[in-house]
Amino acid sequence: MKFSLRKSLFMAIAILLAGCTASNESTSTSAVDPVDLVNPYMGNISHLLVPTFPTIHLPNSLLRVYPERRDYTGDLLNGLPMEVTSHRGSSAFNLSPFQGNIEDIKPVIKYSYDLEKLTPYSYYVYLDEQQIDVDFGLSHQSAAYDLKFEKDEPVYLILNSKQGGMTWDGKAISGYQLIENDTKVYLYLEPEELPQQVSALKSGRLIEATNAKGKNASLVLKYPQGTKKLSVRYGISFIDAEQAHKNMKRELTGKTIADLHTEGREIWNEALGKLEISGGLENDKTVFYTSLYRCYERPVCISEDGRYYSAFDGTVHDDGGRSFYTDDWIWDSYRAHHPLRVLVDPKKEEDILNSFVLMAEQMDNFWMPTFPEITGDSRRMNSNHGVASVLDAYRKGLKNFDLNEAYLACKGGITEKTLAPWSGKPAGKLDQFYKEHGYIPALREGEKETISEVHPFERRQPVAVTLGTSYDEWCLSQIAKELGKTEDSEHFLKRSYNYRNLFNSKTKFFHPKDSKGKFIEPFDYVFSGGMGARGYYGENNGWIYRWDVQHNIPDLIALMGGNEAFVTDLDAMFSEPLGAGKYEFYAQLPDHTGNVGQFSMANEPSLHIPYLYNYAGKPWKTQKRIRTLLHEWFRNDLMGVPGDEDGGGMSSFVVFSSMGFYPVTPGIPVYSIGSPMFEKVKVHLANGKTFEVEALNVSADNKYIQSATLNGKTLTKPWFSHNDLIKGGSLVLEMGSKPNYNWGIQH
Repeated sequence: MKFSLRKSLFMAIAILLAGCTASNESTSTSAVDPVDLVNPYMGNISHLLVPTFPTIHLPNSLLRVYPERRDYTGDLLNGLPMEVTSHRGSSAFNLSPFQGNIEDIKPVIKYSYDLEKLTPYSYYVYLDEQQIDVDFGLSHQSAAYDLKFEKDEPVYLILNSKQGGMTWDGKAISGYQLIENDTKVYLYLEPEELPQQVSALKSGRLIEATNAKGKNASLVLKYPQGTKKLSVRYGISFIDAEQAHKNMKRELTGKTIADLHTEGREIWNEALGKLEISGGLENDKTVFYTSLYRCYERPVCISEDGRYYSAFDGTVHDDGGRSFYTDDWIWDSYRAHHPLRVLVDPKKEEDILNSFVLMAEQMDNFWMPTFPEITGDSRRMNSNHGVASVLDAYRKGLKNFDLNEAYLACKGGITEKTLAPWSGKPAGKLDQFYKEHGYIPALREGEKETISEVHPFERRQPVAVTLGTSYDEWCLSQIAKELGKTEDSEHFLKRSYNYRNLFNSKTKFFHPKDSKGKFIEPFDYVFSGGMGARGYYGENNGWIYRWDVQHNIPDLIALMGGNEAFVTDLDAMFSEPLGAGKYEFYAQLPDHTGNVGQFSMANEPSLHIPYLYNYAGKPWKTQKRIRTLLHEWFRNDLMGVPGDEDGGGMSSFVVFSSMGFYPVTPGIPVYSIGSPMFEKVKVHLANGKTFEVEALNVSADNKYIQSATLNGKTLTKPWFSHNDLIKGGSLVLEMGSKPNYNWGIQH
């Protein structure tokens, strides 16, 4: 069935959005739309670092809003948010309705609140001490607030820009905030009712003025006593205030907040309905659709009426009829987030890759971006994994971008830019050493850093960078092969084996070497490397990077002594103790959470690891491990996400794994089979066909595959190709409570 886009009430949302977890022992037979199964509060209390944020937005849209507080436990709201310029960012502008003593007016009012109800497309909150009802709805680049006041006092609306300017023209407020890299976000706000008086807030005092500028630039609109309702409509732009006005008129004219809710609900149901699930437990469905909702938070389309502002060259461009996207942390999103979009929205993925190429062309150096954001490329983390997304999409049939230009941009980013993490500088001595010796040299404990492009906190991360670059160069070799660049293909294919240069055959770990080719000794694969193990690895320790050879798993198995030894070492990771108390372990490795032994479910370099058993003749162990990890670490509650969720980077793992398959190696168009959570999953493809995964007799206990067929033919291998999927058809898995040790062992 296709999901209905009917209008409806909020149905059972109150239960989901209170952060409560219903009984997990029964299933519900009542039909609900996919968006009703989204719980934006899932994971809003972090295990250690950054929580998830309950974001109100339309899929991949410029305008994103969430309540301004540290996490779900925040007792006060910092005004009413209007626009979040980046994932995890704070609002560029802030709206604060207020009734009370004029001396208490501030740029941003902190509110006590209650009765909050939030969906992907709507927001309601009661500001209990102020006695104000707040109702919010949004579109792609504009939004609206309806405010109801219970007190019989004068009403003030405070509009704040943290660093920018505000101007009242007698009808509306135009404003801007200056964010990073000379980028400005613009606002046009129009109250439906004209104010009695307009003032500027300067040094804590109201001054009669129609403009304000600088830090905490604030204008205050005053309404008379007896005002009971105010409505404001506003648009956001990265081009100018005039464009923000156009965005508001285009999206909001003639619409009520109820209309915006209805439209938003329909848009979300269409997006989420591309993956249709049936059977299974209600909480598992909520985890699934909440994870899918998070996969639509980034990147964002910043095209506005056919134009976009690019912070990559500080210029407004014509988009040529193709949407321009940015805000994508490719270091982790290449793993499953981009491959998921290849399935559910291939045209959008093509536009995103086309945007990457345009960014490279717009920057001073023709280098593929690594962390493209609203404010430009921030060059965070390590490696240059945009090349993997280019290769993966192309090999899965996505052709509507310039592959040759993408290749040249990727090649430039990998060979001309320094490989030093968190740096955008040109290649230097460290990179020359890598080219000559095939690995990044490590410093010994206490040895002083002498390379200027190395970030003092992030450090060299020599093992992580060597392994990541080996994969990137494999991707380059494969794109060169597609383009007929034989010499380049052979060159980079040879370099893709550089991971071998750091393999310690005695310990069977990837082990840092100094510039003389000697392994750093003594060495602890858990704790060596300082904060976040950055002296040698990166956020995760040696146990995680032991498996970071996505592009050549058979060779990794051979290095470790064959299938039996490989499985033994995989098992050891899941049972190896932390090696210290939790306080000591997490004080040094705060990103390495969601632990099962030394395995970290909370950090993206781990995502492919549970599927590696499939490659060593033990697929039943993948099935067991995937189900265990999903059950332990992803739940429909306030702490239901184990670590930093980077706007889809981790959630895409949940979506794929719940469906029963996963793209272990982006660039190889093959999916590794795990253990599906639901009786049936339908992937509604852009070509009009449907691919189904049917799990017969599946349950919490029945997690093991007994037998399988693909399009009616017996399947004895624990994977299938993208070509099998994209043609439509069905994968049927017979499930049981005990392993079939013989299924899937053939390669």
